[in-house]
Amino acid sequence: MAGLLGCAAAGGVARAAAPSDAAVVELRQYKLVPGKRDAFVALFDREFVESQEALGMRLVGQFRDLDDPDRFTWIRGFSDMAAREAGLNAFYFGSVWQAHRGEANPMLDDNDNVLLLRPAAPALAFAPAAPRPAPGTAAAPGGVVMATIAYLWKRPDEGFVAFFREAMMPAIEAAGLPVLGAYVPEEAPNNFPRLPVRPDTKLFVWFTRADDAAALDAALRRLAASAAWREQVAPRLGGFEERAPQRLRLAPTPRSALR
Repeated sequence: MAGLLGCAAAGGVARAAAPSDAAVVELRQYKLVPGKRDAFVALFDREFVESQEALGMRLVGQFRDLDDPDRFTWIRGFSDMAAREAGLNAFYFGSVWQAHRGEANPMLDDNDNVLLLRPAAPALAFAPAAPRPAPGTAAAPGGVVMATIAYLWKRPDEGFVAFFREAMMPAIEAAGLPVLGAYVPEEAPNNFPRLPVRPDTKLFVWFTRADDAAALDAALRRLAASAAWREQVAPRLGGFEERAPQRLRLAPTPRSALR
């Protein structure tokens, strides 16, 4: 799907966003037309942050992928699936998207790489966000956020969530990588089918951060070398993982709340 909702319709109004609205999240990876990422980031940060949050959604963060110059990744949160349906209808059939879709859609090459997720446990949802920089202000200092997507043999609730909480998460955090959130697939039907989501059910996603790319690399080396990882985690991972995990190294845009 190379564009987002080319049709127009009247939109409704949803409730105001709450800071903790991350009980359902979309991890959205967009492949952009080569050379268009900076223009897309500028448009997104200027037009699509407050306009979505005013309709009940939470913009958890938006990022440039450090390993792909044409990829833009963002995370959108909702309090529940009903709020997702209401918010997406209000936004994509509302005035802001209709005014700017003609500029945004031609910059999109592929926007179907979307995971619909829910917290692996209530305590593993994203915390409330700090205030983001206002439009037009200088970007606040930002670190590097890493999303790790683990591809599993089984559903994550068949042992992996407990393994992550009891063995993996303590080792990850001891290496200097705070776990910002951990999510599993939301298996409720996609209630806004105009925007497809991947049907994957056997995966687990967690988010960490570091001050910069060098600090992230150093922390990952510490993790791999730690006794806890080598003795308690690595020997058991093969029993869960179908293939190697995917790591997304993400640099916050100037107005990303998660940084």
